[in-house]
Amino acid sequence: MSGTLVRMAGPTVVAEGLSGAGLNEVVRVGEERLLGEIIRIEGDRATIQVYEETAGLALGEPVEASGEPLAVELGPGLLGSVFDGVQRPLAELAAREGDFLGRGASLPALDRTRAWEFEPAVAPGDRVEAGVRLGVARAAGAPDHPVVVPPGVAGRVAEVRAGARRVEEPAVLLEGGAPLALLERWPVRRPRPARRRLPPDVPFLTGQRVLDCFFPVSAGGTAVVPGGFGTGKTVLEQSLAKWAAADVVVYVGCGERGNEMSEVLDEFPRLEDPRTGGPLLARTVMIVNTSNMPVAAREASIYTGCAIAEYFRDMGRSVALMIDSTSRWAEALREISARLEEMPGEEGYPTYLASRLARFYERAGRVETLGGAEGAVTMVGAVSPPGGDLSEPVTQCSLRATGALWALSADLAHRRHYPAVDWSVSFTLEGDRLAGWFEREAGDGFGALRDEARKLLQRERELAEVAELVGTESLQDAERLVLESARLLREGFLRQSALDPADATCPPAKAFEMLRLFLEWHRRAGAAVGAGVPLRSILDTGLGARLLRLAQLPAAEVPGAAAALRADLSEALARLEAE
Repeated sequence: MSGTLVRMAGPTVVAEGLSGAGLNEVVRVGEERLLGEIIRIEGDRATIQVYEETAGLALGEPVEASGEPLAVELGPGLLGSVFDGVQRPLAELAAREGDFLGRGASLPALDRTRAWEFEPAVAPGDRVEAGVRLGVARAAGAPDHPVVVPPGVAGRVAEVRAGARRVEEPAVLLEGGAPLALLERWPVRRPRPARRRLPPDVPFLTGQRVLDCFFPVSAGGTAVVPGGFGTGKTVLEQSLAKWAAADVVVYVGCGERGNEMSEVLDEFPRLEDPRTGGPLLARTVMIVNTSNMPVAAREASIYTGCAIAEYFRDMGRSVALMIDSTSRWAEALREISARLEEMPGEEGYPTYLASRLARFYERAGRVETLGGAEGAVTMVGAVSPPGGDLSEPVTQCSLRATGALWALSADLAHRRHYPAVDWSVSFTLEGDRLAGWFEREAGDGFGALRDEARKLLQRERELAEVAELVGTESLQDAERLVLESARLLREGFLRQSALDPADATCPPAKAFEMLRLFLEWHRRAGAAVGAGVPLRSILDTGLGARLLRLAQLPAAEVPGAAAALRADLSEALARLEAE
């Protein structure tokens, strides 16, 4: 089906003669066959958002409908790849086109020339249905890739074709002639089905003490990370990509600066995967749509990333979907809405911003797959509020749709406190549901320790305001001890060094032992001060400095070091009380 261009307004164009086309159908626009998607239909007129630069298009040029919605290619070769917002392979296009893509440039997302060795797990006569594993695809230098039956497909195996196969070549034939290849296609805006959702009672461990202990999120949960310029959003997401409990990482760079994404693309191949010792990129898929790329493709990029994440989830894997940032996605949505002349909402964003964000975040979850395995997609969405204002619409709409807020503080970042998570603003809605897991796996009493630590930090905040007025010297020793204990907790527990091999990540058991010792120091020092021991004498023992060094010890050495420090603390305080 073909039509004709009759109106153009930036990346939004109108074609007539497409009365049989469907909403969200992919079209090719103009003589250069630019990729676009139908977003509105009125009679035989279709409004199209074009995913490429439209300068130079002329009225009367042809528009050809494909009959299919915007979809991604899913199969072997995804891991380690870098795509743009509509899944064009950037490395292959750069080799052909140069550093800047020409209009209409296109290549298949997955390499059609590469051969994969298919080792079947089914035989002729077997009954298969959606989610059943057909076999494994292997290739030199690539991780093994399970091949499963796509959703909506079932039947009896008629023929199995083992050996070297390209992604489009049939590997299994079902009775009736239906071929199943290594490659499948899936519409990006349609959630992939699962058998059932599982309760959110298992944490998504990040390796960051401030997140896992104070503001945990469940596997398959959602978190929003708002922060101004320079607060460390990208660095935090890179740390999560490396250390979080995820089998696969899908990183979506949505509308970020080109030089920043260049640094990410340069750093990721050099990051070592702590699980395998190989490059981290080997279990990562990157979707890159920089600020100078077409704005319409930016709006599609997060759906492209989500569809890929759900594909790996259906293999029974835990997937971390990192989006940096949803603010740029919302800006693209605002621009497209303005060109459609829709009624604007707050700050010019479309009135359906909240529902779009909620619908997207609802695709996260821990599920039982169609094949009976357990998989999860955990979403972490960065937000870039102007001036760090958390009351702006994108942040507020995200808060209503997600389970945790990891707010980044410019003040902490300027003081070189990383991760710069503001514990006075951040929160989680899943702490109670995850408390049982932490009590079992980290240590009995973990929840009580966490509550005690947060009360200590809150008390420090109150005393700091008083100290600014009257000076620290005017406070009682007991109040000054609160300030000192909170300082030790902030610097030795909440702050982590990504450059220290022992401190870059922290398992829950190590975090529990550290937190217990920090709070025990506070309680016992408080009892000594109450018994008349001067605070200065307690600080002169040097035990506080030893507390700060706990984070630099490997997890296996922390229990022994904590026991020795606890014994020295008892001895020192007993001596001071006797004096």
